[in-house]
Amino acid sequence: MRSSSSDLPYSLVQPTSLGPILVSSPHSGRDYPADFVERSILDAHELRQSEDMYVDELFAGAPMAGASLLAARYPRAYVDLNRGIHEIDRDLIDGDFPAHRDQSLPRVQAGLGIIPRIVAEDTPIYRETLSSADVDHRLQDIYHPYHICLNDQLTAAHQAHGFAVLIDAHSMPAQAGRAVAPANHSAQLDIVIGNCHNASCAPALSDLIGSFLSRAGYTCSFNRPYAGGYITSHYGRPRQGRHALQIEINRSLYMDEANYTKSANFKILCDDLSALIAHLAQTLSQMGPTELAIDAQKAAE
Repeated sequence: MRSSSSDLPYSLVQPTSLGPILVSSPHSGRDYPADFVERSILDAHELRQSEDMYVDELFAGAPMAGASLLAARYPRAYVDLNRGIHEIDRDLIDGDFPAHRDQSLPRVQAGLGIIPRIVAEDTPIYRETLSSADVDHRLQDIYHPYHICLNDQLTAAHQAHGFAVLIDAHSMPAQAGRAVAPANHSAQLDIVIGNCHNASCAPALSDLIGSFLSRAGYTCSFNRPYAGGYITSHYGRPRQGRHALQIEINRSLYMDEANYTKSANFKILCDDLSALIAHLAQTLSQMGPTELAIDAQKAAE
């Protein structure tokens, strides 16, 4: 395996031989800059509420299973990599603001833009506004390098194999899993697979992942309540051989949400996700780009 330099705002671990699969974990970063913590009205524990804790570790076995693993180093509360470049909250910034920015999306208005104004449950982060220079620093030094790397990895995979598959990995609060659990299921929803309602990947890929996880004992849902965020919709171009889907994992499966500690089930879930990636890699080697393209074309019609 090959790993990226620690000087970068992300970590990238690649298998010995580049495969078609890339796992992205944009919200698991936990390097909180000291000045960011000092400027916040929240303490270090509260700031972590919006973090997809340990998701990068859950997929740490992906490179051994044949997939590249790209993970953020900085937290979502500092800069949200799963947002478009125009999704900036004007109310958060003091001074001049570039005219091309856009705050029309509901999530931006709610404080969940590329530079979040809140963490979970509408909790404000800052005691004062930010400067344009501060925002530009986060975009230039963190946001853009992550997306350049992500795109480069998908391009390399596509050139090598004729197609590329992006799995954008996230976690969801346990309460979200309970809220949308199937009516005939007494427990909770474990994993949500989002493919932008069949627009971001060949449906066969979503079905393949859902079937594997269901056989492993997990209760899965498709596109409800999470159909896929910016990364999934932006990079998912199935008719061009670029497939993207989002996986949301219920945090109660692997951690205690109150004290942020891993549970006894953590390793079991890690092993199951590694097995999923290995199964996906093996199946893709048999399917190839033509079958995926046909499936994507049928979904688009």
